Amino acid sequence: MADKVLIYSRFPKTMMARFAERFELLDTAGKPAQEVFSSDKLGDVRALLTGGGRPLGAGAMDLFPKLGAIVCYGTGYDGVDLKTAAARNIAVGHSPGANAASVADIAMTLMLAATRRILVADQYVRSGDWAASKPSPMMRPQAGMPGRRIGVYGMGEVGRKIAARCAAFESEVGYFSRSRHDVPYQYFPTLEALADWCSVLMVAVRAGAETHHAVNADILKRLGEDGYVVNISRGSVIDEKALVAALTDKLIAGAGLDVYAKEPHAPGALTALPNVVLAPHIGGHTLESHVAMQDCALANLTAFFAGRPLPYAVKTA
Repeated sequence: MADKVLIYSRFPKTMMARFAERFELLDTAGKPAQEVFSSDKLGDVRALLTGGGRPLGAGAMDLFPKLGAIVCYGTGYDGVDLKTAAARNIAVGHSPGANAASVADIAMTLMLAATRRILVADQYVRSGDWAASKPSPMMRPQAGMPGRRIGVYGMGEVGRKIAARCAAFESEVGYFSRSRHDVPYQYFPTLEALADWCSVLMVAVRAGAETHHAVNADILKRLGEDGYVVNISRGSVIDEKALVAALTDKLIAGAGLDVYAKEPHAPGALTALPNVVLAPHIGGHTLESHVAMQDCALANLTAFFAGRPLPYAVKTA
């Protein structure tokens, strides 16, 4: 008999095909588990697969008295109450670095689209204004990448790949993170100092209590009227109200966002602004990334049911 795995978050069936070959899946389709399955069925669940950002606290864990493993599909695990999991001896795993390259790529895409005003340029062509030689203040020349100062907030797997890509564009790169790393980029002791120095702030830090609204009104003001912010981390890292105000009042020049405070809904105030480029959290959404994330998740589940430690366990230290 195949081991049972509860699918706690909503995933397309195509993404679950490899899991279905190895395990018996109890798919909630993103609905509350107790609304889909009886308490008896939930009582037998020993492992579940979830999206790392979906809240999974003590109350949810109470539904699964035999739960021994929480496996996050992707690198993030900010939705999981790690303290409760540890207290209940529940192993937590994820897919570290599996989607780092594709997330770094989308960060670069958002930065270039925002700083070179690609969406505005696209509309300029489609509207016929270019053919009609109609002047547009939004089409004024913008600063290019050579010599531009790029600040990377967070120097993990994604941050390192972003930094390397920016360096290849002949930009200066600086960073701030919890600790100094052996990387060829200028280190800043505080986020404030980094924001004062850079013209583009790349948010690549892991979400958590210590980074909640770390990019606030003060940080945005420090970027200045020619500054940009790009977020491919989690929406919680930026104070979204402060960001809307900074963009509306032109305290900063623009933003590129792949994540939001309340997904899948971006606030209307952001969608109405021409100096913002928006994407629907697709940073890790490439074929290669999904294969890599599935590999990690499958390895974690297989190890758990075999009584072995998770090979890709979350490290909280």
